[in-house]
Amino acid sequence: MIKGDRIMKKRPMLYVGLLIITLGFAAYLDSPFSILNINYSYTADQPVIAEPVDVKPSADDPEVVEKLEKTEKKDGYIIETYKEYEIVRDKDGKIVSNEPTGKEDTLKYYDYSKNKDR
Repeated sequence: MIKGDRIMKKRPMLYVGLLIITLGFAAYLDSPFSILNINYSYTADQPVIAEPVDVKPSADDPEVVEKLEKTEKKDGYIIETYKEYEIVRDKDGKIVSNEPTGKEDTLKYYDYSKNKDR
């Protein structure tokens, strides 16, 4: 019985050890140093250079713009109302039509200028 008690006491330690080995192996396989990830580069050898490109909107597609219609202060908040407009331009970039789409957005935020002690 004494021998059986020692095995029973060591069994949880065996499970903990196997769990640690399994988690360590899984972490190794997930790391960039693993044999599974040998063909993938996780760092760039040369810096990536982004060059700005001028892109003008197509004359065929209308441009959608939100314009600020009104601003009001109410109950310690500033409320801004924006309306969406569809702008159509000709090939020279001049506005041909400027029509509202009917969509309206409201932005409400706290007016901190009233409480300058904060």
